[in-house]
Amino acid sequence: MRKVRDYYAQKAKKDKYPARSIYKLEEVQKRYNFLKRGDSVLDIGCFPGSWSLYAAEVVGPKGVVVGVDLQEADQAPRADSALIHWLCQDIREDDFIANVRRIRPTFRVLISDIAPKTTGNRWADAQQSLNLVRETLRIAEVLLLPKGHYLVKVFQGVDFPDFVQELKQRFEMVKVLKPQSSRIESREVFVLGMGFKKLPPAAPAPE
Repeated sequence: MRKVRDYYAQKAKKDKYPARSIYKLEEVQKRYNFLKRGDSVLDIGCFPGSWSLYAAEVVGPKGVVVGVDLQEADQAPRADSALIHWLCQDIREDDFIANVRRIRPTFRVLISDIAPKTTGNRWADAQQSLNLVRETLRIAEVLLLPKGHYLVKVFQGVDFPDFVQELKQRFEMVKVLKPQSSRIESREVFVLGMGFKKLPPAAPAPE
């Protein structure tokens, strides 16, 4: 397993990406082609920036990428890539949506490699992961365009099947994926939702 980890770490260094996580996103993109030229992409939990860099390359100069994280990510985009806006903020803060909308009001794709600080307690880590993931879904409900796509990392736990069922009600297609570059012993999986079924605004309550 160490050889596999070293392979992707060395490949990332050679390809000039700051982290090996880029190959997880690349594998999903090659299988499902959910990122298109000209797309707008919100990348939550973007540090150190590999996913945002890759997304910017795929969507091209007519697209746009907004990368969000608690840590500052300030990678320069590659040639022939989309402009990347870096936002250093907690997604749970009240003004987060408003701050994103100052950059871009809506997005075609939301991607997230967000993860909690792990404790070594698998149950607790899975619960914290799912709490963060539910925040990304809440954000998607507000910012994702109809028919848009959503890719998120989740640590599997007892509530994971319920989350997948919830996504199946909100997206036309849902896939649970384990990219080759993920560690076999890791409980992380990626869930892809394609074809967002955006609900109409709720009618005001009668007076």
